[in-house]
Amino acid sequence: MITQMLFRALDRKTAWVALLILIAAAAVPLANLYLPASNPLHVPDYAVPLFGKYLTYAMLALALDLVWGYCGILSLGHGAFFALGGYAMGMYLMREIGPRGVYANPILPDFMVFLNYKALPWYWNGFDNFWFAALMVVLVPAALAFAFGWFAFRSRVTGVYLSIITQALTYALLLAFFRNDMGFGGNNGLTDFKDILGANIQAGTTRAALFAASGIALALALLVCSMIVNSKLGKVMVAVRDAESRTRFLGYRVENVKLFAFVVSAVIAGIAGALYVPQVGIINPSEFEPANSIEIVIWTAVGGRGTLIGPIIGGILVNFGKSIFTGWLPDYWLFALGGLFVFVTLFLPKGIVGTVTGLWVSTRRRPVVAAAEVLQPEPEAAE
Repeated sequence: MITQMLFRALDRKTAWVALLILIAAAAVPLANLYLPASNPLHVPDYAVPLFGKYLTYAMLALALDLVWGYCGILSLGHGAFFALGGYAMGMYLMREIGPRGVYANPILPDFMVFLNYKALPWYWNGFDNFWFAALMVVLVPAALAFAFGWFAFRSRVTGVYLSIITQALTYALLLAFFRNDMGFGGNNGLTDFKDILGANIQAGTTRAALFAASGIALALALLVCSMIVNSKLGKVMVAVRDAESRTRFLGYRVENVKLFAFVVSAVIAGIAGALYVPQVGIINPSEFEPANSIEIVIWTAVGGRGTLIGPIIGGILVNFGKSIFTGWLPDYWLFALGGLFVFVTLFLPKGIVGTVTGLWVSTRRRPVVAAAEVLQPEPEAAE
């Protein structure tokens, strides 16, 4: 019954966008593997993981949009959930190396041998199984989001105070993961991966499969978010965003609505991080940098928060521009990013998708209004 209600709430436009994402998830690997390099439609090897990284960033922006665009929670710490999912996948990939590491230890990763670890830490147990790592990719960000949200939302922390606390959370995790005695590689993090599910992680087919997995995950995340925001629960989320006190007065448990959205958003961010790591080849504490979480906010704002499709476009476009701009003028990228955010705030407050949608609606409404004015009878003259 709940599933039927969610599917009835699915937005048709979002379903079409998800279909386009799935088509791209199949087209890019096929163009890379089967089209010759001389073909203009051929996708080079280096571009496949790069495009896959863009898809994970788009998924991360979508996760933030669920809580910021529809629930009014401006989180400046979503990079933490992304990084935790990445570390969970990185731990599995490190265990997959086995005796092929520099120190040929079948149990301990190279950095643990270098740091004179005598035994594998207890929290690394189980990560030699992919299913366990996949479970942790979901559970660890969800548990952190639940614990944080339980105390923050029930304490009625809102606005800028909540944003500062979320940023403090990710900064605390940054400092913790920098420590060598935490067992996560310290400053260097986790890298030098060999295999994933028994396949060479550097092989073209593996990279193509990872890109396809990223596209499928993004499409599914978009459909799930669409079903949520277009359901009755989604209407309550918007009510919480626009008038939290009034919504609470009407009898809704506002803290539960926020907590649900926050946990779902953290899970999506964690899955995005897990898909990001094998395509990039490294995960280190820099992913917890507060600046990364602020960038996610910019992606969402540029695309258009509260639109679902907008953050996906913003995440892809901004990072594509980053790849190009940092190649031309690497020292000025942050200035360009700040200028872009100021421009959007002043001239495109609804973002790209929000602005285009508003123009389209107003354009279609003009003929209707004009026809109504023509058909409206003139008032009779007073005698």
